[in-house]
Amino acid sequence: MNNTHRWLLSALIILLIAAVTLFYGEFPKINDHYGFWSVVPPLLAIALAFITKQVIFALFVGIAAGGIIAGEINIVQTYFIPSIGTQSFALILLVYLWMLGGLIGLWNRTGGALHFSNWVSAQLVRGRRSAKFFAWLMGMVFHQGGTVSTLLTGVTVRSINDKHKVSHEELSFLVDSTASPAATIIPFNVWPIYISGLVIGTIPLFVTPQDGITFFFQSLPFNFFAITSILIALLFAIEKLPFVPGKMMRQAIERSKTTGKLDRDEAVPMTSAELTETRVAKEYNTNLIDFFGPISVLLGVAIIPYLVSFFFLGMREDPILLIAEAFGLAVLTAFMIAIIKGMPVNSAINGFVDGCKGVTVGALILALAVTLKEVAASVGTANYIVELAGDMLIIPLLPGLLMILCIIIAFSTGTSWGTYAVVFPVAMPLAWSILPEPFFITLCFSAVVGGSVYGDMCSPISDTTILSSLATGCDLMDHVYTQLPLATAAAILSIILYTSIALVAF
Repeated sequence: MNNTHRWLLSALIILLIAAVTLFYGEFPKINDHYGFWSVVPPLLAIALAFITKQVIFALFVGIAAGGIIAGEINIVQTYFIPSIGTQSFALILLVYLWMLGGLIGLWNRTGGALHFSNWVSAQLVRGRRSAKFFAWLMGMVFHQGGTVSTLLTGVTVRSINDKHKVSHEELSFLVDSTASPAATIIPFNVWPIYISGLVIGTIPLFVTPQDGITFFFQSLPFNFFAITSILIALLFAIEKLPFVPGKMMRQAIERSKTTGKLDRDEAVPMTSAELTETRVAKEYNTNLIDFFGPISVLLGVAIIPYLVSFFFLGMREDPILLIAEAFGLAVLTAFMIAIIKGMPVNSAINGFVDGCKGVTVGALILALAVTLKEVAASVGTANYIVELAGDMLIIPLLPGLLMILCIIIAFSTGTSWGTYAVVFPVAMPLAWSILPEPFFITLCFSAVVGGSVYGDMCSPISDTTILSSLATGCDLMDHVYTQLPLATAAAILSIILYTSIALVAF
C-alpha cells in the first residue's frame, strides 16, 4: 500500500464516521458507555497510525471522533485543556521531557555523554552484543518506572549503541522492554503503593494498604509477562534468542550489520539534531564529572530518600515528588559543573535551549496521546470492554482472560495505570466471587499487573512507547512495528502459563 492509498483509506474512514454521525444524530448512550462506538476513538487512532504512519494526524482524528460520539464538538475546551492542564502532564512535559531534553543539550555542549560512552566502551563494550547487553543492564538499573526508565536508559546507552551500529529499532525495544516490566518485577518504586490503593477493600484479602503491598510482593513470581519480557530482551541483547519474531526487526538487524544504517531510509526519527549532534564548546575540557555529576545527583535524590522512606519511615513520603526534584537538581548540577569548568554562560544556556527544542515533536505527540486517553474515558472505552468480557468466565480460564482484557484496554488507551484503575476494582471481586482462594487470586492479580504493561510497551499512544522512541532516536511506528511481535510472544507464553497452572490447580 503506497502513501496515496493510505491517505485515501484514511479519508474514507473519516467520511464513514461523518456519515454515521449524520445518520444517528446523537449516539445512544448505554449506562456509562456508547456500546461499540466507545472503542472507535482509540481504535481509529491506532488504525490510522498504522495505515498512515503519521501519529499526530491519527491522534487528532481519534480525538475528533470521540468528541463527535460524546456530542462534544468543542474538543479544545472539553478535552485538550483539561488533559494538558493537569499536574501529571505538566510533570511529564516540564520534567521528563524539557528538563531531560535540556540535560541532553548540556551534555552535547560539554561532551559528557559522549565521553562516558567512550569510557564505557573502553571498559566493557566490545561490540554490538555487549553494547546491547549494556542497554539491557541499564534498563534494569533504572527501574523506577516507565517514563523515568525509558528516558534515563535511552540517554545513557544511545551513543554507545550508535557507535557499535545497533539499530534504533533494536535499542528502543531493549529500552522499552526493561522499563515498565522491570518496574513491576523490581518494585522498589511507587507501583505497589498505587495498586494497593486500587485493591484495598475490594475483597477480604485486602483490608489495609499494607495487605495490598504485601500481596504485590508475594505475587512477583507469577508476573509472567514481566518475567518473560525481561528474559526475551536479555536473550535478544546477547543474541541468543532462537528466533526473532517480526520481519521488520530482522530487517533492522540485518541493515545495521551490513550497511551500518541505524534507521531505515524512510524513517522519521523522533529525536532532532539538537539532541544528536555533539557540539562541545571550544577549549572545554571534558571529563567523567560532566556525566556522573548530574546522573549521581539525579539518582541520589530520587532513590536514596525513597529507600529511606521505604525501609525506615513506613513509606509516608511520595517518591514521585522526589524524582521531579531530582531532574531539576540534575540540570542545575550540569549547569554549575559546566560554568565552573569555564564554559561561557551563554553557551550553556544555548545548549539547554537546543535540548528543549529537540523534544518538541515528542511533547506534541504526548499531549495528543494524553488527550485521547481523556476522550476514551469520557466515552467509556474501558467500561465497554470490561462489560463484554463478563460473559466469558470459566474458572481456569479467568486469569488468561483477565490478561487478554487488560492487553486490549491498555493497547487501546495507552496506559497501564489507567487500565489498573479500571480493571482491578472489577477483577478482584469477580475472581473472589468465582473462587475465594488466595492462590487463584494471586494468578488473577498477576495477570492484571502484567497484561496492563503490554499496552505501555506496544501502543503507539502510550507515553512510554513515545518516550522510548524519543530517547533512542527511533521512528515511533518503526518502534511499534518491531516491538509488537516480541511483546506478543511474551504475552502468549504468559497466557499459556496462567491457563496451564489454573487447569492443574483448579
